[in-house]
Amino acid sequence: MLDPKFIKDNLEAVIKNIADRYMKADAELTVALYEKRNGLIKKLEDERRARNENSAAMKGKLEADKRNALIAEGKRLKDNIAAMESELSGLDLQLDTELRKIPNMAHPDAPKGKEDKDNTEVKQVGSPTVFSFAAKDHVQLGQELDIIDFDAGTRVSGTKFYYLKNQGVFLELALVKYALDILVKKGFTPFITPDIAKMEILEGIGFNPRGPESNVYALEGEDSCLVGTAEITLGGYYSDKIFAKEELPVKMAGLSHCFRREAGAAGQFSKGLYRVHQFTKLEMFIYCLPEDSGKAHEELRLIEEEIFSGLDIPFRVVDTCTGDLGAPAYRKWDLEAWMPGRGEGEWGEVTSTSNCTDYQARRLNIKYKDEDGKNKYVHMLNGTAIAISRALVAILENFQQEDGSIKMPKALVPYLGFDTIHVINK
Repeated sequence: MLDPKFIKDNLEAVIKNIADRYMKADAELTVALYEKRNGLIKKLEDERRARNENSAAMKGKLEADKRNALIAEGKRLKDNIAAMESELSGLDLQLDTELRKIPNMAHPDAPKGKEDKDNTEVKQVGSPTVFSFAAKDHVQLGQELDIIDFDAGTRVSGTKFYYLKNQGVFLELALVKYALDILVKKGFTPFITPDIAKMEILEGIGFNPRGPESNVYALEGEDSCLVGTAEITLGGYYSDKIFAKEELPVKMAGLSHCFRREAGAAGQFSKGLYRVHQFTKLEMFIYCLPEDSGKAHEELRLIEEEIFSGLDIPFRVVDTCTGDLGAPAYRKWDLEAWMPGRGEGEWGEVTSTSNCTDYQARRLNIKYKDEDGKNKYVHMLNGTAIAISRALVAILENFQQEDGSIKMPKALVPYLGFDTIHVINK
């Protein structure tokens, strides 16, 4: 969340930022609650001071009338303080509720816009794949090669679930190991994270776990949920931690399943593996000093580019517009791979990386001790190393051959032990 004092001191900018991000939040109400809370704290401190003075006055020899007056005053102060503490507790809850609605400030260079069509392309690597034959989409290819079974997934688990089988299994494992090897060489500590997180951690990261618009699978009867990304579990790993300054940056790579309701996700390009309820993802996460987060964000984006360049998949980098930023993100880069199976071809998001500055750290109480001896909030960043389901879409569609087989990216062959997935003759 934002610092309430920052909101008070920059009210007009915060209101404009909320509008630019097409979110609903009341910054003026937040400031009013903040000022009311501060005023009440001052009054409460005055009453507590008066109570201490009253208690001190009771210690000497006193006439009966004087003692009775002090006793009565002590009772009045006690009742007043109890009422003020109760009011303060309610104000704290109200203020916290309103603060959590206000998004992070957006980077001044983030494009203004409402949805992904307003994102700005900043780089393109490789050229869109061109075939001398009619390209198939990954759904048809996966079924013909007998490596993906959507029908069984739907029958057993419901729509937007699938089975990987045969070489599809080894392809997923190869992609994980390929990306993990790159991250370990760059100083990331590997983790396999839990697939469940407490609601308080989810809310600390900035996800909305409740309500009809939530993309989260909440566990009935439990104050927890299935994670939609290892960003949640990696971000919660150091909650309430105070780092020594020299410990930063901390770089983590988390492998997890991801579960998303994908409520309302529709359209012709959402079919197959592109939007599913469960998939495997390797996530990058960095805790760093505030002055280093811009550099760390660039590092995460360059790693994503290295991973997809190494796979020989054409992609472009886009600067995400204000309306398409998640609430915690200050700035976000997306990598969009070329997906030939979308009509005559289309770019589709395969990774993203966000600099969330201290927005999540404030919620999760993650700090570092600076050289001046003060505890200050760290900056937290996340980035997709590889989301397997979308990487599979890009590989199957870009490397398809006229005979229906799929050539494997050269970088994956050492992990796979084969260089082509052939059509099985039945």
